[in-house]
Parts: sequence; C-alpha cells; structure tokens
Amino acid sequence: MEMQHYKEENNNGGRLRRTDLVVRVSALVLTLTAAVVLGVNKQRTTVAVTIVQSLPPVNMPVTAKWLHMSAFVYFVITNAIACTYTTISLIVTLATKGGTKKVSAMVTILDLVVLALLFSAIGASGAVAFIGYQGNSHVQWQKVCNVFDKFCHQVAAAMFLSFIASVAYLLLIAMAIFNVYKKLYEK
Repeated sequence: MEMQHYKEENNNGGRLRRTDLVVRVSALVLTLTAAVVLGVNKQRTTVAVTIVQSLPPVNMPVTAKWLHMSAFVYFVITNAIACTYTTISLIVTLATKGGTKKVSAMVTILDLVVLALLFSAIGASGAVAFIGYQGNSHVQWQKVCNVFDKFCHQVAAAMFLSFIASVAYLLLIAMAIFNVYKKLYEK
C-alpha cells in the first residue's frame, strides 16, 4: 500500500514538474518572440503634408519605430527581462530539480513579479496602440495606423504573444498554489 502511494505521489510530482517545464519554456519562447517582433518593428512611408492651404501638399518621408514611443520601449525591455528571468528560473529549477521549498517559493514570487510587469507593459502599449488605431479627437491626435499599417500589425502581434506569455505565468503561479494546497491537505 505504501509503495503504491509513493508511486502515485512521485508520478504526480513528475507530471507537475514536466508541465512546469513545458509552460516555462513556452513563456520563454513567447516573451523572446514578443520582444523581437516589436524590437525590429520599423516602417517608413511618405505622407503628404499641407503647410499652407494655397500651396500643394509636400510629400515628406516619415518613419515609425518602436523607440519613438516610451510605452513600446517599456514593452520590449519588460519582455526581455521576462525572457532573461525565465531562462534563469529554468536553470535553477532544473539544477535543484524543483526540490527545495525556498527555491520554489522564490521562483513563484518572481513569477508573480514578472506577471505584473508583463501586464503593465501590455496595458501601456495597448493604450498607445489604441490611440494610434483610433486617434483622439479631443486633443487633435490623428490616427496613424491607417498610414503605418504594417507597424501597427506587428505591435498587435507582439502584444498578443506577450499576453499569451502572461497567461503562461498565471498558469505557473496557479500550479505552484495547487502544489502547496495539495501538500497541505495530503497530511
């Protein structure tokens, strides 16, 4: 009877660690991809600008880059931090085999911090992206996504990838809570 209980516990713990590993690797790939997709995002186009009503419009080349908006810079840096942290947490988790309670608690707390950072970066970028998509007539900000369509599509793709990575971190935190809950009520 004891041997069967040990096998079940060991099997469930192994399955949970494998799931943790898969979710962590997914979060790593998603945050890296989100940072790269927005980090290389740049579009150059020509816009007709009317300086004086009586003169014909002047064609001016304009460029949209992620570096031009602080929210996008924050987004790229946050995803890079999340990617770096995930790499380190993978190494630590594999090196300790998920064993010690202190390491598990530290990793879970840092997962929560990274989740908060990602959500804040997605929110800030989303606000800027929404203004780019809709404009704001109250302050005379015009839409820019009709001019920089490729740029806006890449912003949306990066935000989607980062959001999925956030869900992965949420899942990691939920699994950690489930693991603690399971250990408390098994005794």
